[in-house]
Amino acid sequence: MNTKSLERSQKTGKIVTYAALVIGSIIMVFPFMWMILTSSKTVSESMQVPPTIFPNTIMLDNFFEAVKSLPFVSMYANTILMIVFRVVFAVLFSSMAGYAFAKLHFKGKNLLFGIVLMQMMLPSQIFIIPQYQMVAKLGIANSIAALVFPGLVSAFGTFFLRQAYLGIPNEVAEAAFLDGCNQWQTFTKVMFPLTSSSVAALTVFTAVFAYSDLMWPLVVNSDLKMMTLSSGLATLRGQFSTNFPVLMAGSLLAMLPMVILYLFFQKQFIEGIAMTGGK
Repeated sequence: MNTKSLERSQKTGKIVTYAALVIGSIIMVFPFMWMILTSSKTVSESMQVPPTIFPNTIMLDNFFEAVKSLPFVSMYANTILMIVFRVVFAVLFSSMAGYAFAKLHFKGKNLLFGIVLMQMMLPSQIFIIPQYQMVAKLGIANSIAALVFPGLVSAFGTFFLRQAYLGIPNEVAEAAFLDGCNQWQTFTKVMFPLTSSSVAALTVFTAVFAYSDLMWPLVVNSDLKMMTLSSGLATLRGQFSTNFPVLMAGSLLAMLPMVILYLFFQKQFIEGIAMTGGK
């Protein structure tokens, strides 16, 4: 193959790659753009066949109707508190469990870690009934504690941080022991700070998973003022008919916290995804 043929094939490959990326970007952005356009339409325009892309008149009343229909202040507060507490408990317990599975030796270690892996393999829906029974017996239904309850322990976080601790040489812990540190001091002062990037990635993913959780908040909290953004928006969908412009307007308002979070922590989002792929 001569130089011109090689350059031509490389150029063709770049064109195909960029075309595929552009098409993929359009597919990813289209639902978001459709949501914005639908939130500004009338009900008749949103249900018109063939569909209309742009509204004839921008209907800002849909946003006011969404705010009137749902207690957004309470739902924002519930969602933020759920995310914060789930992140705190996931980092706290997953870091300790991951360190124990990676660096400590005790009976039943492999069996217990196998149970953690088994929990990751099973669909989360099968845990809803036993978790709800525990919440009901504790008497904490319709509360923030009920929303946080499934996130007290994270199987994904335990596995993820275990992999991070396995990447730290054992000589680091041995050096800390020679310097007079006990096991707890070795964990808190030496090992845990070395996993800061993994902890940041776990924080990002835990926040995203908690924000998008729909089924559990719908099951455990029946009071509208104790619902999260995702479960509250589900109540806007009627049994026989749905006001889609109001629903899309509410969805747009519900997306604001995560969009703002992404704008401020974009670097951590990207690093977390790249790190998870590397692991």
